[in-house]
Amino acid sequence: MNDFDIPIFKKAYDLYKKFCEFRPLIPKQDRHTICQRCDEAILDVLENILLASQTLKAEKLPILEKASIKLNFLRVFIRLMKDTKALDNKKYVTLEADVDEIGRMLGGWIKSTKER
Repeated sequence: MNDFDIPIFKKAYDLYKKFCEFRPLIPKQDRHTICQRCDEAILDVLENILLASQTLKAEKLPILEKASIKLNFLRVFIRLMKDTKALDNKKYVTLEADVDEIGRMLGGWIKSTKER
């Protein structure tokens, strides 16, 4: 199985693509601040998922936990974008649902890694 076929990687990849579709709709004053931070957080999560998938079992946990922290930052940033009206409620709900699903998948991976 290819690392790009991992369901959590696909979900995070699709989240980034969806976020990129929304970027032009975000007010210009927010694009280089909170929008950019969201962009970076999604890319960090993607990077850590891919890194964890290619790392030895004994070294996976810190990488997965780092991905989880970045995902929590992303959660806050997306909520902040909604609260400051940089993102409408419909787009917020769409992104938040994807972030929640990635969080559940990541939590399961962390749990299974701890049990080994």
